[in-house]
Amino acid sequence: MQADMNIGMLGHVDHGKTTLTSTLTGKWTDTHSEEVKRGISIRLGYADAYIYHCEKCDLYSSKEECGKCGGKVKLVRKISIVDAPGHETLMTTVISATSILDGVMFLIAANEPCPQPQTLEHLLVLNSTGIKNIIVVQTKVDLVTKEKAIENYHQIKKFLKGSAAENAPIIPVSANNNVNIHVLLQEIIDTMKAPKYDEKAQLRMYVSRSFDVNRPGTDLNDLVGGVLGGSIVQGVLSVGDKVELRPGIVRKEGAKYIPVLFTVKSLMEEKDKLEIAKSGGLVAMETLLDPSLAKSDALVGSVVGKPGEVPEPIDVIKVKYELLERADVKSMPLRENEPVVINVHTSTGVGLLVKLSKGVATINLKRSTVIYPDMHVAISRRMGQRWRLSAWGKIV
Repeated sequence: MQADMNIGMLGHVDHGKTTLTSTLTGKWTDTHSEEVKRGISIRLGYADAYIYHCEKCDLYSSKEECGKCGGKVKLVRKISIVDAPGHETLMTTVISATSILDGVMFLIAANEPCPQPQTLEHLLVLNSTGIKNIIVVQTKVDLVTKEKAIENYHQIKKFLKGSAAENAPIIPVSANNNVNIHVLLQEIIDTMKAPKYDEKAQLRMYVSRSFDVNRPGTDLNDLVGGVLGGSIVQGVLSVGDKVELRPGIVRKEGAKYIPVLFTVKSLMEEKDKLEIAKSGGLVAMETLLDPSLAKSDALVGSVVGKPGEVPEPIDVIKVKYELLERADVKSMPLRENEPVVINVHTSTGVGLLVKLSKGVATINLKRSTVIYPDMHVAISRRMGQRWRLSAWGKIV
């Protein structure tokens, strides 16, 4: 069974995103050495959640037995969880994640006043992306009294008023103690319906991770090609397909990008081997690429399609934009010759605003990227010592 949708975990740093992901999937997604050292998510973490149903108790579970009667359960659904970082310096990673999300669990901890700084930032992202499938998860209810949890609930309701999540259900949970997880799973089943994908459309896969999975000292005959991870947003991909990756690679500084053609050697969704991969869920693709090309997320932001069907990468884009109203800082108009960070699908890059005219920004990108009409674009600008989400728009 392939996962039928991608659900993101958004929320302030240390509000329990990785812990809840672990409870739902059995996988701890902070595996990068720096993540382990600092105790925060830095890169996007992926894991698949299996949802089981006990017909006798009419309860949902993330485990292969009923949490109430201990009896047999039936597998009813599989979803992919995307664990996004909450730290303020990693907002561009969060924005990139939204391009492959079909729904969001928005985590707000009960043991801190609402909203916290990145709770505000992540709500800005939700308001801008148009994601409709939202469940608000009130985490860490085991650390507060009932009265404090209710007080925090009212803070959450007030904070969400007028936003994309205003009418979203709010589910209190304790992930460490498995409290109310069955209620959360029930809500996912009831409200987060899998979107309808176009399997007959031209293949389009956004690359959000890339790896060299070979250990140091691996024998030459045992080397595995570069691995690409991401989500198919339309079309179908099969083992043995010849595909093209763009913008590709550059041979030397300042040269044009060269598209990369390769054959799909195998497809995986976590531990499940696939012969055919469709939209919905997160897929890993083993290729015959030199593994050094895929090392350390070097190919993140690329697009995979059938040869000749992926648009030429460009380095100048026009964006019809709107400034975001922020409660924490005053929104200032964009300025010509201002450096910005641009997020479009899973691509993040630096650009320069070269022209502003009637709500349209012309931006020169430092690194070419693949663009499709009407794509959402996020614009972040430098405020103090960090980049802050400032505007949102569409490619024109």
